[in-house]
Amino acid sequence: MELEQALFHYFQFNTFRKGQREVIDSILSGQDTIAMLPTGTGKSLCYQLPGYLLKGKVIIISPLLSLMQDQVEQMKALGEKRAVAINSFLLPFEKKQILQQLDRYKFIFVSPEMLGTELIVSKLKELDIALLVIDEAHCISQWGYDFRPDYLKIGQVRKALNRPLTIALTATATEEVRHDIAKYLQLEKWKEFVFSVDRPEISIGMEIVGHQEKQKRIVELVESLEGPGIIYFSSKKIAEQMASKLRDRGQQVMAYHGGLDQEARVLIQQQFIHGQLNIVCATSAFGMGINKENVRYIIHYHMPLQLESYLQEIGRAGRDGKNSLAILLYTPGDEQLSIQLAEGEIPDREQINMLFHVIEQQQLSLTKITENEELFIRSCGFSETQWRIVANYIASRESMKPSEVKEKFYHYITERLRIKKEKIAMVLEYLQYRGCKRTFILNYFKEKAASVKVNCCSSCGLDLNDFQKNTNLTHANTQNYNWEQELASMLLK
Repeated sequence: MELEQALFHYFQFNTFRKGQREVIDSILSGQDTIAMLPTGTGKSLCYQLPGYLLKGKVIIISPLLSLMQDQVEQMKALGEKRAVAINSFLLPFEKKQILQQLDRYKFIFVSPEMLGTELIVSKLKELDIALLVIDEAHCISQWGYDFRPDYLKIGQVRKALNRPLTIALTATATEEVRHDIAKYLQLEKWKEFVFSVDRPEISIGMEIVGHQEKQKRIVELVESLEGPGIIYFSSKKIAEQMASKLRDRGQQVMAYHGGLDQEARVLIQQQFIHGQLNIVCATSAFGMGINKENVRYIIHYHMPLQLESYLQEIGRAGRDGKNSLAILLYTPGDEQLSIQLAEGEIPDREQINMLFHVIEQQQLSLTKITENEELFIRSCGFSETQWRIVANYIASRESMKPSEVKEKFYHYITERLRIKKEKIAMVLEYLQYRGCKRTFILNYFKEKAASVKVNCCSSCGLDLNDFQKNTNLTHANTQNYNWEQELASMLLK
């Protein structure tokens, strides 16, 4: 069966999207592959179609539980009943039942946390694995915008599984990150496909607004722009407040963040996908794998922490290829919140001192650290993210003396924070850049400048009237304004 025939047979598509065929050809030729394809270009097809054409199981390692569940449900809705997700949401009897019948499944999604479980790895060893898929592969690199320590286990697990054919997929990864992906997955020879991060159908806007004006401007934009849309926040509280304010004005909107239980998150996802909600006020927890093609706008209420995550998030728009809009609202000083968030994700020296004080006081071995999770979280005040960093770091150095680990850990967190602050500084440089915003982004990823397009960005000219559902906004709100002059004046205040 030729590839185009297989594409139509399994997915009812007549043609491949940009990059899909090249990546699939590489896999089917038996080459380990790293592929960087822009958000919205159908990365999942790059492993699902080869999965149908190859004998054996497809193991997909995915970072978000909600993303895994969403992908499994999508596959089942298309008639594929042999898809299953193994993660911490399973009840003990459910996990036991799935593991006993694991050979019945074709597509097996596994969270990276589960790879630390000896039982899971031993069960995977029993399978005939045709393809190992690492989704959101940038998570494996400390230079990646969404570094997950659990991803560092994948290379050893891959080795334990006898190095099956592997594909690593991501939407945004610098050359440095792609190098780390190959290194930590222990790839020996591989093909690399890097397609442009540019999404020409998405116009890139930035507005400078005062702190008190942000919510008012959100209301103006939402009431004027053609939806549906996603509004991103760095604060759960403000996301909730904004959703409530928009609901009071008759909008179909809900807030989505990591503080919601799994059932609520799945419900909001489904309501948005099926058009029962027109807007989602979300933190970064929302968006990965959301299969909604007609998102018309993305608004950022807060400054993103990295250009990579910003590109991922605005990439939720325009998956149908139609013109869409991304607007970032910036108030000088927003970067201080970004720095606070970055610092809060990493344990500080005081917490590390307390950690090793408790280890010494309780006479605990470093090999026992994960068995005393509650004790350390309570004693040291670790957040879930901080604890994950601590547990993974120490587990990989448990043969060393505690004093040595402590000193190396100091250096590690200092370096991690430096990297995060560099990323924030780059976003600030992007915001203050007076030239073409699209060109700045492409240069960051070492790509050539894009060709000139209508409604390119705020610097090149952006007419919001082209994205409106009506003309109720005043001319003052929609005209092309001189944002560089406004930024300069606000920075001088």
